[in-house]
Amino acid sequence: MHRREFLFALPAAALLARQAFASAPEPTRKKGVMLMNRIGPSTSELFIANADGSGERKFLQTSGFDYHASWAPDGRTVLFTSERNGDGQSDIFCSRPDGTGIHPLVTGAPMDDAAVLSPDGTRLAFVSTREGYLANIWVLNLRTGRMLNLTGGKSTQGDLNGPHGFFRPSWSPDGKWLAFSSDRNTPWRGHDQGRGWEHTQELSIYVIRADGTGFRRVASKPEYCLGSPKWSPDGRRIVFYEITTEGTWGAHRPEWIGRVESQIVSIDVATGERIEHTTGPGLKLLPQFLSTQEIGYLIKGGPEEGLAYTSGRAAVRRALRSPNWSPDGRMVIYEKVGFTARPQNKSLYSWDKDWEYRHTDVFPILSRDGTLAITEKQLGNSSIVIMNPDGSNRRVVFDVEGKGLDPELVKKGLAGAFQPAWSPDSQWIAFGIGTWFQERRHGKATLMRVSRDGTFWEPLTDGTAHSGFPSYSADGRQIVFRVWGEDQKGLRILNLEDRGIRVLTTEYDNLPGWSPDGSRIVFTRKVDAVNFDIFTIRPDGTDLRRLTTHGANDGHAVWTADGRIMWSSGLYGFRDEAALYDNTFQPYGQIFIMNADGSDKRIITDSLWEDSMPLYLPRAR
Repeated sequence: MHRREFLFALPAAALLARQAFASAPEPTRKKGVMLMNRIGPSTSELFIANADGSGERKFLQTSGFDYHASWAPDGRTVLFTSERNGDGQSDIFCSRPDGTGIHPLVTGAPMDDAAVLSPDGTRLAFVSTREGYLANIWVLNLRTGRMLNLTGGKSTQGDLNGPHGFFRPSWSPDGKWLAFSSDRNTPWRGHDQGRGWEHTQELSIYVIRADGTGFRRVASKPEYCLGSPKWSPDGRRIVFYEITTEGTWGAHRPEWIGRVESQIVSIDVATGERIEHTTGPGLKLLPQFLSTQEIGYLIKGGPEEGLAYTSGRAAVRRALRSPNWSPDGRMVIYEKVGFTARPQNKSLYSWDKDWEYRHTDVFPILSRDGTLAITEKQLGNSSIVIMNPDGSNRRVVFDVEGKGLDPELVKKGLAGAFQPAWSPDSQWIAFGIGTWFQERRHGKATLMRVSRDGTFWEPLTDGTAHSGFPSYSADGRQIVFRVWGEDQKGLRILNLEDRGIRVLTTEYDNLPGWSPDGSRIVFTRKVDAVNFDIFTIRPDGTDLRRLTTHGANDGHAVWTADGRIMWSSGLYGFRDEAALYDNTFQPYGQIFIMNADGSDKRIITDSLWEDSMPLYLPRAR
């Protein structure tokens, strides 16, 4: 039987990998809805074309958020990742080269991605979080259904306090080895030379035998990221892209993408001999040998965006991502992505059997009378909007238009009215208005409040210090917020009766939130040059407690109605190479929940994307 027929004839039981962290059968009644925000593409569709760009057409007859396609070595099967089983839930499928015969290969609640088929067509290598939520390289024997975690052992994992992901596997032509990239044994480091919240990524190239032996590093460069390895047809060389570690931040930020430079490099696996195949500007990614003499690759962003070739053949100028050429080099399959904002309350895949997950715009908060407030950043101009939890009766209560903000910064999401906070009587909403993120270095932000009907608003601070991210006390008499500036930082508490302000902390603290019972305030603290953790403190400044201690960033903590804490964390590291993402801040972020004392921490999302801003909306009893 030909390997293509073998692949499509296998019984489903042999093809569906066992689930870990899988959703249990649906209960008769869920506890309610968990709103959350996801930063990533909202659409992704596969296309196929000739290598010169001609003959482009949609690849699949039934599309369903599909990406990261690869050809089988014989060219008779195409593998791809798809979220057709739920927005955010990545599974692995295959189809015929004409896009028919879509067939599941690996499904379940874990993140599964970047699949490649062995030369003999009997083994599937892919990236998965199915064992401990870490991105590892797995191999599935398609005959027996047996799975092996190639990189999960102690000899390969390295220091688990630092980054520890394994990405983008590639089979050697003889089927004996897999090459991949990894950030194992590298430090966490912030962008902007260590000053930024979000992390950069340093990758090296490794190889390992298909049975898990022979693990070794074959290419590395200090302060650089080497990614997406592919073997030459003769098995002698491995090609990859090479970019500075700092550049991995700019590679997925829209304000930097056209100015970041990388090169295509290959090394001799036996001798380490190095060849730089490209020079000059341009973000060059995802190289692939089309022959021993020619390499195709992607230029991401900028005026030259599209497909390029080291042979000098004509480039293909086109907005696309993740190209993969057929074994004969004649065809190329790729994806086109869209970033139109998901609508409020769009259904998402749920990793918790008790809760229905839905999408929300940023900083959602529920009043005591059941009204939802958000900053409408993805769907609007970062104004304050209120609505019923189901999205009905939407009203803008504070419009940033005409409030003196730079329209370009508002358009980019770097300025606006951020983080609404309801008063306990549901009659007022406090928020910060101004410039945010790195733009705070050049501008100001003022603490404000607006009446529920939007007819009256007033500043609560004088604008001399960058102030924002408020939260009301349980009795409604005080507001905690953060200040930032050259001569002052930390948390402050505003007394609404006499407008007096007292100092709560003086460290690099942010995002405070008052507990429902008023006894504690949760916040994010920068504990060293590159690390942020979750803390709580009493409103009188006593009993400071640190709840997270991992080297990855923890932040954006919020209270649940029953007094637990939800937050976003990079605890389990990146799920893909950072330079391959688009329009993200911290593509490794997942949502966690813990008790108020820091106990019983557990992850509640497991996607390829940046997930944050959770809010439980319990169902009425």
